[in-house]
Amino acid sequence: MRSGRLAVAVAVALAWAFAASAAAAAQKYNAIFNFGDSITDTGNLCTNGRPSQITFTQPPYGETYFGTPTCRCSDGRVIPDFLCSRFGLPFLPPSKSTTADFKKGANMAITGATAMDAPFFRSLGLSDKIWNNGPISFQLQWFQQVTSAVCGQASVPSLTTINHHHHPHADCKSYLANSLFVFGEFGGNDYNAMLFGNYNADQASTYTPQIVSAIAAGVEKLLAMGATDVVVPGVLPIGCFPIYLTVYGTSNSADYDALGCLKKFNDLSTNHNAQLQAQISALQAKYKSARIMYADFYSAVYDMVKNPGSYGFSSVFQACCGSGGGKYNYQNSARCGMSGASACSSPASHLSWDGIHLTEAAYKQITDGWLNGPYCRPAILHS
Repeated sequence: MRSGRLAVAVAVALAWAFAASAAAAAQKYNAIFNFGDSITDTGNLCTNGRPSQITFTQPPYGETYFGTPTCRCSDGRVIPDFLCSRFGLPFLPPSKSTTADFKKGANMAITGATAMDAPFFRSLGLSDKIWNNGPISFQLQWFQQVTSAVCGQASVPSLTTINHHHHPHADCKSYLANSLFVFGEFGGNDYNAMLFGNYNADQASTYTPQIVSAIAAGVEKLLAMGATDVVVPGVLPIGCFPIYLTVYGTSNSADYDALGCLKKFNDLSTNHNAQLQAQISALQAKYKSARIMYADFYSAVYDMVKNPGSYGFSSVFQACCGSGGGKYNYQNSARCGMSGASACSSPASHLSWDGIHLTEAAYKQITDGWLNGPYCRPAILHS
């Protein structure tokens, strides 16, 4: 009897595996194009050498997978890396690279990137809080440079099958229509600039409509260029992050939720995500032939904080790499990559890598939740 049941279980498992591989085969992307900030940067800050004053160009960054710092803000791979592996594509070269081949994708994400342009922060008296100029508007320009390089070449599959009278712009559109776009997360650094610049969470929240509109406008620009499959991630539950818990910790238990996260900061994120989802719904209604997917970073990470064991985590509030020990192991003056800081022995058991960014293990779990659901609506791998 037991062997019969086993045979059925195996048959069901095989059927599922076949269905999953068929779905993946149905979704074969030419390329992946990623936009965003340090959550998904794969080296744009390091294309002209490695600025040593920047902590994540130093060990132990990169120790888990690459064995050396790669300018990724993690111990190993980040979300675009896992997406590329899933679709059989090489890791995305940074768009600022002068030697890379972008035919299978490019990464415009750069650490410190914001949704809003420099004048916005100047008007708030926060110019000194923006240390890098890679807002959405610039990343879209970098992307246009990348596409002109890619679509201008005869080796793009769609170009080889057409006659010479064809308008090259149309080839680019068909190429981009078969590519996957990940647009964001954007907004995190816009809020950081305010929160670390004497604006409280409620004040920062008043600028959310402008930030979300800038993101939606960016998505529309991609759609106009020919993108059809666009993943738009929300922001993370920053109230659960060691940096915020350390810098803004209070002795008032009412400031914390049941899990130990700071409520005000998570409310800022939740409000941003609600407004972003409303904008995405409007875009979905307007562009019926496109697949615009909302990627729920917040719920994915919050569930890890809530149920660490089911993800193999033994620590969710303590940075793996940092200093200061205690509940959060975060110290601004001795962050990961600076002298005085060190990494824990098993990054895979931690949610937070450096108090600000997540571990490779966390990013892999999040990517799975985007590909198959439940953390992307609709899931990237729809059947």
